Amino acid sequence: MLIALMLLAFWLFYNPVKDFEMSVPGMDNRPDSISGSGEKVKIGADFIRFAESSSQLQGKWTEFRGGQRDNIYSGTIPLIDKFPESGPNILWTKELGEGHAAPAIYNGEAYILDYMEDEKADALRCFSLETGEELWRRSYKVHIKRNHGISRTIPAVNEDYIVSLGPKAQVMCCDRKTGELIWGLDLVKDYQAEIPFWYTGQCPLIIDNVAIIAPGGNSLLMGVDCKTGDILWKTPNPNHWKMSHSSVMPMALNGQEMLVYAAVGGICGVAAKGDNAGELLWEMKDFAPNVVAPSPLILKDGKIFMTAGYGAGSVLFQVKESAGNYKVELLQEFKPKQGMASEQQTAIYFQDHIFTILPKDAGSKRNQFVCCQADDAMNILWTSGKEERYGLGPYVIADGKFFILKDEGTLSIAKASTKKFVLLDKHKILDGHDAWGPIAIADGRLLMRDSKTLVCIDIEKR
Repeated sequence: MLIALMLLAFWLFYNPVKDFEMSVPGMDNRPDSISGSGEKVKIGADFIRFAESSSQLQGKWTEFRGGQRDNIYSGTIPLIDKFPESGPNILWTKELGEGHAAPAIYNGEAYILDYMEDEKADALRCFSLETGEELWRRSYKVHIKRNHGISRTIPAVNEDYIVSLGPKAQVMCCDRKTGELIWGLDLVKDYQAEIPFWYTGQCPLIIDNVAIIAPGGNSLLMGVDCKTGDILWKTPNPNHWKMSHSSVMPMALNGQEMLVYAAVGGICGVAAKGDNAGELLWEMKDFAPNVVAPSPLILKDGKIFMTAGYGAGSVLFQVKESAGNYKVELLQEFKPKQGMASEQQTAIYFQDHIFTILPKDAGSKRNQFVCCQADDAMNILWTSGKEERYGLGPYVIADGKFFILKDEGTLSIAKASTKKFVLLDKHKILDGHDAWGPIAIADGRLLMRDSKTLVCIDIEKR
């Protein structure tokens, strides 16, 4: 009887797991990175150098839409009007993780933030522009599932720094020459940012060594010192606007330099420099779609063209300043069938005209490349015609020509004219699909991609 009571007491009070320790990621030699909202990411933790760089090239395409954010190549190297009879001169190709991220170029090096699915890592990869050889890679592990591609941003680069923004809003600043990590930010954990549908699409901007980022969350915009990572200024977000796929665009009005951002919730202008850097100067809520991919197109005299896809249409509005106060006047508002609109790419402003590709819900002109005068976005002057449709592909102006990439991989060259569409040549180059990543051009080389392959083409006219 006594033995039975002892066994019963042992069974009641024995705890077989009392000596076990709670398993904490990062404390038991497992990787810190685990899937789920509690994932801990060591931004920029890993680095590999593959080769040294020795390029003499000096061309630059430093960020989203190039150094002026206008998508107009300003180099002096003459470019081809037609492809060689033997076909495009493809210098090199590189397989990438699935996505739409595009490169920035600086002095013979191309930088792209790729997602490497086999390693489950965001990777800032540096390639030789001349050979395509990978020179170095700075990465960090983060679990991301495919959702119409994964990567879709472009780093910002200058002489000293590279700033990247990953699909889950991890910001990384590295030394451009060495790849050394300088600082990192997690916009979700640190600023309560909300990741947009299909992951982050915003491309960072660098002005005077200050990284400009728009988290949404508890800071609508902020400026970060590239050298130290110090937050120099933040813009409050009392309207609780959210991060969009749109990127911040610089604008000057009556001597005031400002940053224009189209968030999910509305469009705003924020002081870019000076004692009032980060101050909200104006805002407008008349155009607030749930999905915003194109960026504000800055025109002259404070006018801004803004568009979005999925039936949202477009607006043309004007910011006016008087005695330091700003007001916004809505000039035009219309649906995709009524004028200029775009679902994904940001339009180009050139010679007081606007150029873009109409979205799929634009009626009979859908997917055609079109042109209008900048002061009347509802009057389309010409189209590329029903035989020349481009889907969601990117386009750029270079050396007096449009280079337009159809989203199935055909690159067209057309005369950059405000009078009519003049196709000069075209050639199928990529065999994949979803060729949506923006084009970059420097030193007579054009970089473009489909969902998985990056291609460098020699387009210098000789």
